[in-house]
Amino acid sequence: MGIPIRDYGTTGLRVPALGYGAERIGDPALDESFVGKFLNELLDLGVTLIDTARSYGLSEERIGRHISHRRHEFVLSTKVGYGVEGVPDWTYDAVVMGVEQALKRLNTDYIDIVHLHSCFQDTLERGEVIEALYKTVQDGKVRVAAYSGENEPLEWALRSARFQGLMFSVNVFDQRAIRRVLWPAKEKGTGIIAKRPMGNAPWMYKECPEGFYCAEYWHRMKAMGLDFAYDWPELALRFACFTYGVDSCVVGTLNMEHVKKNIQYISRGVLNEDTVNYIRDAFTRADRDWRGVV
Repeated sequence: MGIPIRDYGTTGLRVPALGYGAERIGDPALDESFVGKFLNELLDLGVTLIDTARSYGLSEERIGRHISHRRHEFVLSTKVGYGVEGVPDWTYDAVVMGVEQALKRLNTDYIDIVHLHSCFQDTLERGEVIEALYKTVQDGKVRVAAYSGENEPLEWALRSARFQGLMFSVNVFDQRAIRRVLWPAKEKGTGIIAKRPMGNAPWMYKECPEGFYCAEYWHRMKAMGLDFAYDWPELALRFACFTYGVDSCVVGTLNMEHVKKNIQYISRGVLNEDTVNYIRDAFTRADRDWRGVV
């Protein structure tokens, strides 16, 4: 059994349940031949959603260099709104020019999904960046206007009904958005990409890794007191991947064996109902106003 293919909301796009978060291939220290081989093998295995961002180092450029010749085989997602030289962040021009620059780096005529990348709610409310993103859709450069973020800005993005796609954290330790955003968005036909489905793997650390990005999730893991028969990586990925409303979840790695193992996990399908309820109940009991981790 391969990777399930799902509708990305009602956008007309079809995405694999397992996608690739391409931040780590942006590291300038990586060998180009390694990156090229890795990206092509991802596509060969059916991991045909590639998610990147202009802040991910050389990621966009390398995707354009190594797999643009296979453009028809994958769904391409990126994020914009900042980092355009000479242009203030979170302005109309920052979005429009960001898309233009991404097209060149990615070596493509169009981008399937473009997210406004974690901007504040007041920025969204002004409307300028949303209008800019829609301009790129009208011009045929972008297929789906989307938002990536957490908490109040994410909830505003959902209420606004201006975005055909949303990306946010869905994992064992970050469940608040499931009821508040994911399920309502699903009813509206919004495409959903879950980020951090593995919860940044806090189970790898015996002591809290203070100063590392998974420290918050480590504290939540301990507070939830989970104990079950599954291996952590399998449980975490299957929980996120098969949560109702998730179209695809993106996992970042540079280890192809991990990719193959993740495909095996997903091929085992939905966790049993008792396990899912146990995880959700543990979150509800331990929750101390846990917000989505940005």
